[in-house]
Amino acid sequence: LRAVSRDGDWTGWCEFFLRGIQGQAYENECKARNILALYDHVKNRVIELTHSQHAIRVVDFLFQSPVFAAPSFTYDSGIPKPTANRILTLLRDKEILVQLREGKGRLPGIYAFLQLLRIAEGTACFEAHP
Repeated sequence: LRAVSRDGDWTGWCEFFLRGIQGQAYENECKARNILALYDHVKNRVIELTHSQHAIRVVDFLFQSPVFAAPSFTYDSGIPKPTANRILTLLRDKEILVQLREGKGRLPGIYAFLQLLRIAEGTACFEAHP
């Protein structure tokens, strides 16, 4: 920016700015491709594990809400409660989901879909989970 005010170098500033946009666009494209690949992988895995007619609803919910309370999963996905609970337990046991907090009393269990969060955030999220 100093070159713009000192020398009138608008071209240099525009080149710098456009390189930044190009780099961010490339990074976002990579994230989007990785998320699509993860969706396909998880969809197949959930179908294989659950043998449930609700498998696609499960996967769609996970991609819409990668951190959620167990009652939200049951309510928002429209899956009957016994089936939803069975699927949550199965996905936790198969390490597709991580349980961040166990449900106790009136406190619901909290789950996270770390694979998606790692792609979206570009970092290791919730690594210190219990």
